[in-house]
Amino acid sequence: MRRILLAVSGGIDSMYLANRAPELFPGARFAVAHCNFRLRGDESDGDEAFVRDWCAARGLDCFVERFDTQAYASAHGVSIEMAARELRYAWFARLCREQGFEAVAVAHNADDNAETLVLNLLRGTGTRGLRGMGERDGVLRPLLGLSRAEIRAWMEAHDCAWREDSTNADNTPKRNCIRNEVFPLFARINPSFLRTLGEDMHRIALADDIAADWFRSVRDGLTDPSGAIRIDAVLALEHWEYALWQLVEPYRLSGQTFGKLVALLRRYRQEPRGTVTLGGKTFEGTGCRLTIRKALLVPETPEGSRSDRPGRAEIPLGGAGG
Repeated sequence: MRRILLAVSGGIDSMYLANRAPELFPGARFAVAHCNFRLRGDESDGDEAFVRDWCAARGLDCFVERFDTQAYASAHGVSIEMAARELRYAWFARLCREQGFEAVAVAHNADDNAETLVLNLLRGTGTRGLRGMGERDGVLRPLLGLSRAEIRAWMEAHDCAWREDSTNADNTPKRNCIRNEVFPLFARINPSFLRTLGEDMHRIALADDIAADWFRSVRDGLTDPSGAIRIDAVLALEHWEYALWQLVEPYRLSGQTFGKLVALLRRYRQEPRGTVTLGGKTFEGTGCRLTIRKALLVPETPEGSRSDRPGRAEIPLGGAGG
């Protein structure tokens, strides 16, 4: 029998997931995981108490973790949103390993998927950031085909309780601004924009899979045993810019920095050898820099940088938040 961990914040989306889990995962056994990020004082504690009571009334195990999210964000130089993401997924992974869950189910819906797409476009992203969310790395997202409006309609029709997050009305965070100000404009232009964006993300994912297959077929020999990137081997490829992006993506270069790297290598590739100097050039990523040494692009960890962040932990799927 499948054992599924449900990520439940107490908000409307995750409570929809919790209430409908038996239909979404027939025959599975469930437990609930609740993250208290301690960012909203009594309101955060109220969410925790609500989820605990809901689980107790149904005889479900409820795992709760309290995080010092502010301290983590400060220590690792990341936003509060990124800190919460890294903390919760690392904890979910640990729970799945220790408690024997096959996967964790989260309540991301069609609105969340579209918001993430727009955020990625505004920040600058590779194809991975355009393909949308999916069920991978042991994370199940059964609500991606549902809009937030559809979820609310069902919850109200079935008189189900949930908690409201007062910070959702604050349009300072970029995601809230997109949700509360930009998407209503999109809806005026195309009332079906969520479905349209969802279909586009699906097609992008198909094309991205084809490109990834090509990259896997050519990647042997693009790096040396130490992991340094062989520049000449990369530049010999027809689609070298795509291959380069795949190779440097783990180092989290900004779009502007990657553009400078591409511009330098394009000149090196097109002009007579010896006329463009590569050696010693550096390109800063997040927690890492890439330095060119003798036609190798060498990853280095700058002195004093932090390398102990858990990042997005993978949770192995047995077969295959809201």
